[in-house]
Amino acid sequence: MKRRQFLHSLGLGAAALAGGGPLSPFTLGAQIPLNFIIINVDDLGWTDLSCYGSRYYETPNIDILASQGMKFTNGYAACAVCSPTRASIMTGRYPARIGVTDWIHHLDREAHTAIGSRKNPEEYVGGRNRRLLCPPNPYWMELDEVTIAEMLKTAGYSTCHIGKWHLGPYEWFPDKQGFDINIGGCEIGQPPAYFDPYYQHARRSSIATLHPRKQGEYLTDREADEAVQFIKQNTDKPFFLNMCHYAVHTPLQGKKSLVAKYDKKTKTNHTNAVYAAMIEGVDQAVKRILKALDESGLNKNTLIIFTSDNGGLKDHATDNKPLRSGKGYPYEGGIRVPLIVRWPGEVKAGSVCNEPVSSIDFFPTICDAASINLPSDRPIDGENLIPVLRHSGQLKRKAIYWHFPHYRGSVVPYSIIRKGDWKLIKRYEGNAFELFNLKEDISEKHELSDKRPDKVKELNEDLVIWLKKSNARLPRPNPDYVPPRK
Repeated sequence: MKRRQFLHSLGLGAAALAGGGPLSPFTLGAQIPLNFIIINVDDLGWTDLSCYGSRYYETPNIDILASQGMKFTNGYAACAVCSPTRASIMTGRYPARIGVTDWIHHLDREAHTAIGSRKNPEEYVGGRNRRLLCPPNPYWMELDEVTIAEMLKTAGYSTCHIGKWHLGPYEWFPDKQGFDINIGGCEIGQPPAYFDPYYQHARRSSIATLHPRKQGEYLTDREADEAVQFIKQNTDKPFFLNMCHYAVHTPLQGKKSLVAKYDKKTKTNHTNAVYAAMIEGVDQAVKRILKALDESGLNKNTLIIFTSDNGGLKDHATDNKPLRSGKGYPYEGGIRVPLIVRWPGEVKAGSVCNEPVSSIDFFPTICDAASINLPSDRPIDGENLIPVLRHSGQLKRKAIYWHFPHYRGSVVPYSIIRKGDWKLIKRYEGNAFELFNLKEDISEKHELSDKRPDKVKELNEDLVIWLKKSNARLPRPNPDYVPPRK
């Protein structure tokens, strides 16, 4: 069933259940509809919040959010880079199943050809200096994917996307994927600049869907303004706000007053005053959203998910210790992220969850909380987190998976499985396996594949089965490979 047919069938089912008109929380017997806000910060590292251990960055309002909800210590992004994780949040499906397994390179010359034909590339790619040919990454998430915004619209929700999208050019912008309002969402993966008019040069000009309005205005403040306005305009109708800050992605630019503040602070393993200022800018935006909910009387009936799309950018921006490495890498610093869920009356304030969860889980969780059935025409990989949030049950799955079949700098194609405390990294070039026990070694300093070949065998067998079930595209040997001269 094609996406439009599926959504049409949802609408017909909703009308039948409601006796006419779209399905809404009121038709399901709920006295007060539940609103949803996802706050997705770009490149925010696992220890970049004071409630996650930083003694340099200051995030008092995000800390309040954590004190009022549940903080996850083993929250994961579905990929170590942005676009795949964003696709997983929107669909509840693994990037390997969707096919978006790397960040979308919209400036590639080949992108124009693909857009013109409206057909993503299929041929494997690679140069003679690479041992492997890799599957091509698409230039957009296909419209046949069903997004959480489209699901909620069938239930009568107003839907708004603010900030970074990075899931395709104009024909695949948020307003083509279920969002009534799109402010700032377009093909770019980072802003040209963080100060109005958000302009750098001809190749990276201003943000197409966010028109400048006041010279010098800070982008994160502008995003917060738009979010507050949307909330206040929807006090009498259930809404979904997808708040995707461009911060704290490069270019690193912060408000001068905040940069000066952090320049004076004693440094820890975190040392970048500009990055710290950007984080505090996001924290101030969170404060404004929480205030708008309070003033609108929506605090008690709004579920908030706060997270990041991948680990922190090491060296240039932040330090993810005790986690190893950072954005783009298969180690914990690349994939483990902050995750906070606040749901007044349902989630115990100040609770902590150590269960491994993933960004694929947001879709089924929101659907269940809104009393919407999951799509029946496609696999949904995520698991409903409500039993964990309510302390009423456990998750059924045994493992979480990742798949990155690409070369990126020093990174070679890899897949990952985490099962219980064990994590196996499988590389398709070089050393085949790395095995870690995360309970005993969160920093991944002690590689155990030689000591535990039985565990490597078990996890690799599970991983291979998952790759097949997910229709994951694997790298292939390059028949034209020419070894470099020594």
